Amino acid sequence: QIPTMLDYRTHVEKGSMFNTPPVVPIYCALETLRWIKKNGGVEEMDRRAKERAEMLYAEIDRNKLFRGTVEPESRSLMNICFVMNDEYKDLEKPFLDYAVARGMVGIKGHRSVGGFRASCYNALPLECVEALVKCMQDFETEH
Repeated sequence: QIPTMLDYRTHVEKGSMFNTPPVVPIYCALETLRWIKKNGGVEEMDRRAKERAEMLYAEIDRNKLFRGTVEPESRSLMNICFVMNDEYKDLEKPFLDYAVARGMVGIKGHRSVGGFRASCYNALPLECVEALVKCMQDFETEH
């Protein structure tokens, strides 16, 4: 027994009109898997993820303006969430504007939570995390 969607007979009987496979996402997945393999495989992606996360969490923990929103043992390697410390809450929008002006894209946190979220997916170069850390440090120096 195989699922109807995966049974080629279903597609032949329906003249390929049963359900069109999502070709672009399938192709994107193939290219992503090729890129991962070419760049060292799962082990290398894990090493890079840990390096990016450790660098950013170290700055969040060090910087007087920010704090993480997740207990250290539960922190994500991919989506790093943080907020302004309570005494600096009024600097949230100015920091977001500051970061965006320096090329940070998509770090605004969820609309119901606020704060910030740095997505550090596999293709993100370490230099991007370094740029965010520098931005956080520069903003701290100015405030």
